[in-house]
This record gives sequence, C-alpha cells and structure tokens, in this order.
Amino acid sequence: MMIWILLIGVPMLIGFWAQSQVSSAFGKWKQVGVASNKTGAQVAREILREANINDVEVLPIQNALGDHYDPVKKVLCLSPGVYEESSVAAVGIAAHECGHAIQHSMAYAPLKWRMMIVPATQFASTMLPFIFIAGFFFHAFHLIMLAVVCFFVLVVFNLITLPVEFDASRRAKIILQQTGVVQTGAEANGVNKVLNAAALTYVAAFVAALGQLIYFFIQSTRSR
Repeated sequence: MMIWILLIGVPMLIGFWAQSQVSSAFGKWKQVGVASNKTGAQVAREILREANINDVEVLPIQNALGDHYDPVKKVLCLSPGVYEESSVAAVGIAAHECGHAIQHSMAYAPLKWRMMIVPATQFASTMLPFIFIAGFFFHAFHLIMLAVVCFFVLVVFNLITLPVEFDASRRAKIILQQTGVVQTGAEANGVNKVLNAAALTYVAAFVAALGQLIYFFIQSTRSR
C-alpha cells in the first residue's frame, strides 16, 4: 500500500497541482493585455515570418489550452483564448508553439527523437490496458513484462519531451522581447509565470510515468 502511495498516488497529486498552476496562471494573465496590442495569431505569424518559416500555417482550434504545433502537417494550432486575444498569456503561448516550429526548421535533435518515438508511444498507450489486464488475469508473466516495456516507452517519451518543451519556452521568452511584443517587465514576468507553470505539467507527467514504471515492474517481479 505504501509503495502504491509513493509511486502512483504522490505523482498523481503532483499532476493535479501542476495542472491547477497552469489554469491559475493562464486565468490571471489572460486578463492582462500587452502594450503592443497584438493577438496570439498575429504574434505567431510575425515570429514565423522573422524566422523565415513560410510553410507553417497558423490555425484556430476550439480546444481550450489545446494549443500545439503539428510537425507532420506543419500547422500551428491556437485555441480561441490565444488566437484571438492580445493578452500576456496569449502571446506567451503563441510564441512557445512557434518555438517548436523553429526547432523543427532547425532539425533540433530532441524534437526529432520525439517525432521518431511517437508511433511507439501511441501503440503503447493504446495496448497497455489490454496487455496488463490480460497478463494478470491469465497470470502470464511475459504479458506483464510486455506491459512494463510499454510503460518504459512512455517514460522515454516523457523524458525526451522535457528538453523539447523547456527549449521552446526559452526561445519564446527571448523572441518576445527581441521583437518588442513584450515591452515591460510586468509583461515579461507574466509570460515567465505562464510558461513556467506549463512546464510543470511536463515534469509531472514524467514523474507519474516513472512512478508507474517502477511500481508495475515491482508488481511483475512479485507475480513471477
């Protein structure tokens, strides 16, 4: 029971806390406009243009906080609160996603690694519940170990994601000040808080995946 609490329960609590930090930071700084009065979409297009990236389309999506860059389709998708608004939170998130597009154009190694492991990650995420349940139900050690391998793939994916996300945020903070989108110390501080809070969710995801891997590996050795 104690092992479950340490390796599963605690990481879950960290994840909930990290997500609450994102919601809180975004909720606060979406109320604060930037002096440049540029929307997230305008900022994204300007950053891409300055980086000589002309094959990436900036599109609106309806998913709140579902902002992302798709390196396969080469589209930068921004939620309504980012695409249409000229807030500190909006320009920070838009610039962060542009950071991924810039990484892609520069063949940033960790991004390439993450793209390579995506198919394996998708397969592991889909099959994991069925493999693990079947393994314990039929007391099949090899199936249980296959589930552990799936957890390992998820851990590797989350580990590779960390430098990708941190680097995109680093680029965003620099670009916003260089382009004059962020003009005051208060605006820069707001961008930092929003992006730093978002980074916590990726750290929490890695901790959770690692905890699950260790826990189920211990369980698999016991079942053997």
